[in-house]
Amino acid sequence: MSEINDVGVVGAGVIGTGVAQALAQAGFGVILVDRTDDVLAAAEKRIGEGIRMHRLLSKGGSDEDRAQVLKRISYSLDLSDLAKADFVVENVTEDWPTKKAVYERMDSVCRPETIFAANTSVIPITRIAAATRRPERVLGMHFMNPVPLKPMVEVVRGYYTSEATVEAGRDLLGRMKKEAVVVGDSPGFVTNRVLMLTVNEAAFLVHEGVAGAAEIDRIFKGCFEHRMGPLETADLIGLDTVLRSIEGLYESFGDSKYRPCPLLRQLVDAGRHGRKTGHGFYSYAPER
Repeated sequence: MSEINDVGVVGAGVIGTGVAQALAQAGFGVILVDRTDDVLAAAEKRIGEGIRMHRLLSKGGSDEDRAQVLKRISYSLDLSDLAKADFVVENVTEDWPTKKAVYERMDSVCRPETIFAANTSVIPITRIAAATRRPERVLGMHFMNPVPLKPMVEVVRGYYTSEATVEAGRDLLGRMKKEAVVVGDSPGFVTNRVLMLTVNEAAFLVHEGVAGAAEIDRIFKGCFEHRMGPLETADLIGLDTVLRSIEGLYESFGDSKYRPCPLLRQLVDAGRHGRKTGHGFYSYAPER
């Protein structure tokens, strides 16, 4: 595998923006692609704020001028601009027809040797790889939020993923100062297969009136020393994303244990998606 210098990031949502920031801070050239100018403008603002926050929260951060990091990132509405990328991290919505169309387009514009990393929570990497003409150069990279501050990434080896591709992924993450843990391909992989069941069961406890969200989260933090409880974590991820992940697990396994909690679905239908909307299991609206 040739050296990785330029990395494409597709999808400028919360995770994609965090990936772009972390890559730029690690010295990579970054091409961040999304569909509208408004989304990209918001991403650029978040990255600037994120760099500032990273300096405050991380230990021994770089003294490099913030402007130099920002210069490494270019913004585009056109997937064709990924032609110069050595590696692409895809972060689009967890909807298979949408992802499939993106991979088919990326496959047609990127060089044959370019590696694709799917930042998906639940869609099998083997299915994604099969939508391309380079299945051996496709792997999963499941980044967690907030990306710049998380030291570990779940890396998923698909059926066709080559060892060289896995090693290239490890190298890229190493340069980002992140540890890679390689797992096999299965819907939800390790993290979401366990976490989403926990979140869903916690939501059922609220739905059934067994305990409130605050009591459930306090138990997990006090008894197991978790930094966040399952429902606080769900609000951080986004309840719409959580619901799509659970629905994906239910569809993939056909097992009733993955049946989404009605309360979770109701909150999503009500637009209460967590921190990003100001309301989820908790309210984040400023007090008046």
